[in-house]
Amino acid sequence: MSRIGKKPVDLPQGVTAQVSGQTVKMKGPKGELSFTCPDDVVVKMDGNVIKVDPRDQGKRARSMWGMARTRVSNLAVGVSKGFEKKLEITGVGYRAAAQGKVLNLALGYSHDINYPVPDGITIATPKPTEIVISGNDKQQVGQVAAEIRDYRGPEPYKGKGVRYAGEFIFRKEGKKK
Repeated sequence: MSRIGKKPVDLPQGVTAQVSGQTVKMKGPKGELSFTCPDDVVVKMDGNVIKVDPRDQGKRARSMWGMARTRVSNLAVGVSKGFEKKLEITGVGYRAAAQGKVLNLALGYSHDINYPVPDGITIATPKPTEIVISGNDKQQVGQVAAEIRDYRGPEPYKGKGVRYAGEFIFRKEGKKK
């Protein structure tokens, strides 16, 4: 039994939702998003609340139940507040600079990396060693953060590289003399 799926999704102030069949569309101050739920769940709207229920008690229906409810909840949060991920850069000479729709990264390679910023995503660099990624689609924000981190992930000896803010990197001891 899904504990997450049981909770109804309350719509925040200023957000309008429309449910037609399996598609949920939401509009708010941060933009417009939509999600098509799998056929294993039923989506209903009661006033200012959206409820997700499984069609039957099969394993697939029960597993899609919680996922669909969470995706609908992420739509509501995305169009009202938006999502944000922070990355930290550690290492001598490693830095980032946002220039319009391109993020310029110097990560110790023989060349700088120019990352084109996708539509719907905003990247800011308050400090040369800090990257703030924001947008209204949680999946897209996480994907962009993961792609930037993949250019130079943190290594376990000195901790150099790009890491999520607050991420713990297990450090290894260097070789002994």
